[in-house]
Amino acid sequence: MRRALIDNWTLFLGMAMLMVANGLLVTLLSIRGAGLGFSPLTISIMQACYPLGALIGTITVPKLVEKVGHIRVFSALASMVSIAAIIHLLTSDPMSWSGMRFLAGVCFPGLYVVTESWLNAKSENRIRAQVLSVYFIIQTLGPALGTALVGFPDPTGNLMFGIVSILISVSIVPLLLSGIRAPEFTAPDRMTVTKLYRVSPMAVTGITLMSVGVSAWFIALPLYALNQGFSAAQASGVLVVAMIAAGVVQYPIGWISDKTDRRNVVIWLCVIAALAASWLAIDDSQIAIGFAVIAAMTLPVYSILAAHANDQLLPAQVVPASGTMVFLLQLGQVFGMLLGPNVIIMADGRGLQILVGLISVGVALFAMARRVTSEPPEETGEVQAMGVIGVAQPGNLHAQALVAADEAIDE
Repeated sequence: MRRALIDNWTLFLGMAMLMVANGLLVTLLSIRGAGLGFSPLTISIMQACYPLGALIGTITVPKLVEKVGHIRVFSALASMVSIAAIIHLLTSDPMSWSGMRFLAGVCFPGLYVVTESWLNAKSENRIRAQVLSVYFIIQTLGPALGTALVGFPDPTGNLMFGIVSILISVSIVPLLLSGIRAPEFTAPDRMTVTKLYRVSPMAVTGITLMSVGVSAWFIALPLYALNQGFSAAQASGVLVVAMIAAGVVQYPIGWISDKTDRRNVVIWLCVIAALAASWLAIDDSQIAIGFAVIAAMTLPVYSILAAHANDQLLPAQVVPASGTMVFLLQLGQVFGMLLGPNVIIMADGRGLQILVGLISVGVALFAMARRVTSEPPEETGEVQAMGVIGVAQPGNLHAQALVAADEAIDE
């Protein structure tokens, strides 16, 4: 761990600033939008523009990096996201905010691809696992810190958007000062959803459904807390607690899933999440605890399902399959962000809990059906924990997939 920090501190610092900025921006927009009088439908459409943009960014940016290089792409994307944050500050209409959210969706995955592929290329095989573990800590703490900043006093309403812009602009400095030549990069091939489904129906179905549920509570939770009478600081605090809970449990849950049929772990996680959602639907007096449990149970499902798919793939298929799973993740997020804010007021204010509960039950039932009709893979790899902001990032998936493929080849 220490060696990984010493060798890669500049890149870690740049990525940390990006994570803090993204966590701050996504929560700030929901809370500030509600304060400006945006309806839940308006907020959901605005936030859904991010994964829509990411669907484009995850496809186009790797090709752009391959063509013109890491530094040029990173500089261009960082500049565009910084501009987007400033435009949020200068305007207060849903159309411009939605456009800038779409732009951020295109750019942020590209920033992650550039930084993470560079980090992956710089890391030696013997410390690669340490590098990924440090990176996961950054993925967990960075967005949580950014979300917590929403609660800081901001009398003019300008400070937080300015901080986002500054963090993104400065994030390129550590990368430029890293002292290494940019690595070679080749855009990964793609695997069709149909082909991946033939390999692992559980992964395709579970990732799509659970990404709807996770993005729904992630986007809607601050709004739900505001509707419950919480202040902006308290609402962001509830989300911070949920994010930290989700980050803390990923390693132990991943370790457990490495020792047994991963589908059994998915079943239990979804059952507990459904029970927590049912409890909140009956008694919403402890929403911080309830949503911390929901977050801790639902977020790791993606990592486990991705590992379940990788267990059944050939080494050459791992990277393209990761790209397909990212596509499914972003697609599910579009629907989750559209649904989340709009279901809050349904069923006497219990709509969000019911949505999360139904999705959890659906994934659990599908996992049970697959458990009965198919055997688990004979050989299994290791679960790679993912960040908590929407949560897996495409660059991280790409880096981890390369690691898995390299290890399989070495064996």
